[in-house]
Amino acid sequence: MWTSLELKGKTALVCGASQGIGEAAARLLAERGARILALARHQDKLSELIKSLPGSGHKFFAVDLSNNDHLQDLAPSFLNEQIHILINNAGGPKGGLLYQAPFEEFEAPLKAHLFASHILVQTVLPAMKAESYGRIINIISTSVKTPIAQLGVSNTVRGAVANWAKTLAGELAPFGVTVNNILPGYIRTSRFTSLLSSTAQTAQTTEDVIEERWKAAIPMGRIGEPKEVAEVIAFLASPAASYVTGINVPVDGGRTPSL
Repeated sequence: MWTSLELKGKTALVCGASQGIGEAAARLLAERGARILALARHQDKLSELIKSLPGSGHKFFAVDLSNNDHLQDLAPSFLNEQIHILINNAGGPKGGLLYQAPFEEFEAPLKAHLFASHILVQTVLPAMKAESYGRIINIISTSVKTPIAQLGVSNTVRGAVANWAKTLAGELAPFGVTVNNILPGYIRTSRFTSLLSSTAQTAQTTEDVIEERWKAAIPMGRIGEPKEVAEVIAFLASPAASYVTGINVPVDGGRTPSL
């Protein structure tokens, strides 16, 4: 029996699909019936992912999203794929105080997050408009609601993406295309592991101590899993979310202090 959460007949372009939230999203969307086009830097990991997905017709493209020239060269490959769902997702910039960051440090994150997302939206949008069905979902950060200490460059870039997405949501709504943002909190990914290590090093303490501090700030008292973020992505990608657009959805166990 068909349900409004099913994605049969839909094709999803998933960025950062080789690990973490991107991989979890690709797996869940495939389970719901979508055909997956997976993007990431690691060809070997992408190849293994595609082989393991349920369904058929899945493909992968190895690309560094911060290499916008390469991405634009690949863009024609997506034009005949009739993409209905776009998951914009890229690794975060390194941590540090904003006032100490050289301006060059903004270049790669802006390319990987804002510029790459814009290139992909312009590529897939004609097909979405033609079918009056499109789901653009951006994986950002809770920092767009409350900036996070020691992540100055990331806070800045994520905020730019959130405003870009909100503007697009208003422009694309008449075409049946929704644009929404997922704001992950502490999720157990390689990014989480990296931040845990650098924070512990800066504080001159152990990773276990830092993790317990972070858990103490989360009402649910635990670190989230990539699959939990993927479940929210899958909902926003589905027909069930047809009247939801222009929103930021924290998936953070209640950690974000703002509305």
